[in-house]
Amino acid sequence: MIKIAVDAMGGDYAPAEMVKGAVEALKKREQVSVILVGQEDKIRAELSPYTYPEDRLSIVHASEVIETEEPPVNAIRKKKDSSIVVGMNLVKRQEADAFVSAGSSGAILVGGQVIVGRIRGVERPPLAPLIPTEKGVSLLIDCGANVDARPSHLVQFARMGSIYMEHVIGIKQPRVAIVNIGAEEEKGNALVKETFPLLKACGDINFIGSIEAREIPHGGADVIVSEAFVGNVILKLYEGVGATLIGMVKAGMMTSLRSKVGALLVKPALKETMKAFDASQYGGAPLLGLKGLVVKTHGNSKANEVCNSILQCVTFKEQRINEKIKESLLPNKEQED
Repeated sequence: MIKIAVDAMGGDYAPAEMVKGAVEALKKREQVSVILVGQEDKIRAELSPYTYPEDRLSIVHASEVIETEEPPVNAIRKKKDSSIVVGMNLVKRQEADAFVSAGSSGAILVGGQVIVGRIRGVERPPLAPLIPTEKGVSLLIDCGANVDARPSHLVQFARMGSIYMEHVIGIKQPRVAIVNIGAEEEKGNALVKETFPLLKACGDINFIGSIEAREIPHGGADVIVSEAFVGNVILKLYEGVGATLIGMVKAGMMTSLRSKVGALLVKPALKETMKAFDASQYGGAPLLGLKGLVVKTHGNSKANEVCNSILQCVTFKEQRINEKIKESLLPNKEQED
């Protein structure tokens, strides 16, 4: 049984959507048990309409909630009974295999490193969401955790991202590329220029060179390496353009009787295409390189994304991703030590 702690109080639609997503996950996978962390009375009120396997769902009370606007470091230090701190301590004590939250990104990043802790040898844990592409999905690493990364950090991101894509998504020898303003090796800022030859020299990854932003939606690489500032801009623009295009297509189909008739004809095919570009079906962004699994979902996550994030944790655990990261970063002797 794989135990997943879920922050019931984090996110725009908490606790309703968090609870609903947890119940859906329990129905989809029998080997999952969920620990809902948060204010017990509110959680029980949301659970009351649902039928679920009670032996696989429990509640751990946490009286406090870390709000998005709070300074992350202070919040983690002062709010010891918040749902984020309590949930991460469950992972630290190995009472849960993973922690899923749609709460404060800053608090999750700080808590992950301070409470759960980094795997020995990991310099900086990156946030790594899956993004939809023409060919399936790509891993964008880092998208928000390390805005002042060094070349050695990016090399570790590439190696951890390769492990994740191969063993969780099932892509053999995933193509790794670094985000750049051109395909030529001599292009880029100081960070990219210094990192490029280091990635090129890595024998344990399939490095294919630079990737320009316009090639990302076409699936030009399986693992897209960048420091967090660039990665976050790519992710937010990606989401914004996607939502805008979907809205414009829907509006355009309602402009006349002819367009409405056409919309009815293409609706099934269009719905399937749009589904492929719905990021919520891929779950959240794992904070790779920690001693335990922490997954950050969007602040506006609905039940479907919460459910998929929980199921994502199951695959992560079954494939022993943390152990594989540790093996790739540390020599055998250091692992024994």
